[in-house]
Amino acid sequence: MSEFSRRIRPYVEREILAAYHAEAQGKPNVAFSHLERAHILGQPSTVEHIRVHLHMFLWGIHQRDLRECLGQLLRIAGASIGTALGLVPQGNTGGTNVDPFKPLPIPPELGAQIQKKHALRGNDIQPVCHTNFPKACRLFPTMQLPENRDRKIRLEQSRACEAVFP
Repeated sequence: MSEFSRRIRPYVEREILAAYHAEAQGKPNVAFSHLERAHILGQPSTVEHIRVHLHMFLWGIHQRDLRECLGQLLRIAGASIGTALGLVPQGNTGGTNVDPFKPLPIPPELGAQIQKKHALRGNDIQPVCHTNFPKACRLFPTMQLPENRDRKIRLEQSRACEAVFP
């Protein structure tokens, strides 16, 4: 399990537990909303991404929602391959009510948690935030630059991220 997976797991777990609590109270839509939040948080981690889709599949079984169950089975297969290759649409909520390839804006509070958990230890390398999507900052670093190199690029990208997530 990656360092990010270990760091984000408690936050994903909190949303999953909140989903089961809401479902036990007879609030299936609230439960699924928590699973969507867990999906956004866990999406960069292959293990957590698949785990959330499994819980969404179980939610579909509890709700007797065949469409959701079948959709989640496809997403489990896709997540196992796509996440490992870095091919995930950031911010996508993971349910069958959303196109599986469509990036969506990341809620600010979740974006802050993801960014914090992606922070690297040590001062020599900093994560670079890319702004590939028009409405949301891509918070998942795909390259890392040494502290003393390309500082201007990092500063500009950081400012772009701060504009999206103040």
